[in-house]
Amino acid sequence: MRYTRSYRWKYVIATVAVAGLWGWPSAGEAQSVTGQARAVQATVLGMTNALADTGTLGGTSDAREASQITGSVPSLLTGEVFHATTIGWPDQVASETSLGNLALSIAGNGISADLVMARALSVVGSAGTGQTDIAGLTVGGVPVFPTGAANQTLSLGALSVVLNEQIPLAGGIIVNALHIRTLDGLTDVVIGSAKAGITPF
Repeated sequence: MRYTRSYRWKYVIATVAVAGLWGWPSAGEAQSVTGQARAVQATVLGMTNALADTGTLGGTSDAREASQITGSVPSLLTGEVFHATTIGWPDQVASETSLGNLALSIAGNGISADLVMARALSVVGSAGTGQTDIAGLTVGGVPVFPTGAANQTLSLGALSVVLNEQIPLAGGIIVNALHIRTLDGLTDVVIGSAKAGITPF
């Protein structure tokens, strides 16, 4: 079952408590915000599927959440407990996404993880920050231990795997916990994507 919700300011406190996001907002001037979180985005042969996608924030007083108990992209991946949250305040944006029991098969390689999580935070006047947590990761049956460094890359023949991918954007950052793609460009999968940005009008 799939749920997607949009909240207004009076629900933000409850959403923050559930999502476990950083910080607490303070008053500030009007800003332009960018916020989105999704558990999975998979593009295969030009067709894109997304699981637990919040959509984009509507403003500085918006909060969005999406969740699924289980989900799959046929012939590609399965997972459980998909969750995504993005919240805007007048002076910051925070986004978070997670899923468990990931099982992925791509270009003849099996990739699995017990937990995949990504977080992104943008505060007015500072660069966006992000972090990922990946537990129990195996690639081709071999355990992989994330270093914590941004953009840790593994090359497996026709496959590229990037851990803790961090992409700067105006006033913020995009954090992808896992970004897996085939070198021929036919398959591109992002597991755990969090985007947060805030800039003055």
